Amino acid sequence: MTLELIENKFWEITKQSNDTDCSRVDGACPLNCDSTEINCYLIDSNGFILVTREKKEVGKFLGELEGAVMSRLMTMGMFKRVTLYDYQAMCKNPHHHASSARPLISPLYGLVSALKWLLSNFLLFLLEFNICGLWHSDHLAEAHKHKKVELMQPCDTEYPSFVYEPSIKETNSFIQCARCQKMFVLQQIPNSNLLMVVVQADCDCSRKYSPITLEPKEVVVLFFLRSVLVLNSAPHNASVKCDRMRSQKIRRRPDSCHAFHPEENAKDCGGASEISLSIALFLASLGTSALVLR
Repeated sequence: MTLELIENKFWEITKQSNDTDCSRVDGACPLNCDSTEINCYLIDSNGFILVTREKKEVGKFLGELEGAVMSRLMTMGMFKRVTLYDYQAMCKNPHHHASSARPLISPLYGLVSALKWLLSNFLLFLLEFNICGLWHSDHLAEAHKHKKVELMQPCDTEYPSFVYEPSIKETNSFIQCARCQKMFVLQQIPNSNLLMVVVQADCDCSRKYSPITLEPKEVVVLFFLRSVLVLNSAPHNASVKCDRMRSQKIRRRPDSCHAFHPEENAKDCGGASEISLSIALFLASLGTSALVLR
């Protein structure tokens, strides 16, 4: 099933007709996802948005847009934070600039520096000067400045990940913000790893709850060496790799084998073993061979 089909099905289900009879409903008439008073999200079990009203928000993490809601879901136990590590990341190389200031022992230093600057700029002007441009003004060469490329170096990083707890099927709650209360409802979609989240849109909680991002952070390895805490300047040496391999846990085998699913039709798959010979193609090849041999 494609994402476009899922999106169309989602809006079709969550859309409520305008002539809905609300006479038997206590309180306000139920809203649909077309209303500007609420924001509807379809997320997966890791909190990434699949369907929403704004196309630019698809693929983002829910915590980046609704930090208050994600914080409350973590407090309620619906999402669990897991720290992941990337041992093949690239980080920016820290620059340590040394001061090149010189004490003003004599005023001649200032004069010599000014002469050097004028001479260097004059030489650069001669190198970049195009004599042909005096006669052919249509072919002037433009000087392009090279973009400064930041140096990268290998490093270890850690970044958060969030996993949904499937034992909780649905929940709702209020979040007390500065001047309002934000209400949200979350419900699991049966037979899938998708969740539907409906959030009140007219309550801003950004001042009290900051967005939850998935930005990686560099991990600095520290070692105790001769009872002194030493910062290791080469985190990719042999000792670090050895300690890392020892700290990694061995994966445990599953307790049982799941070779089937009660809602899966085994006849729909595994048809590759039913390859048979085409009689028409076989007879055609025999006839062609007989004509060629004659």
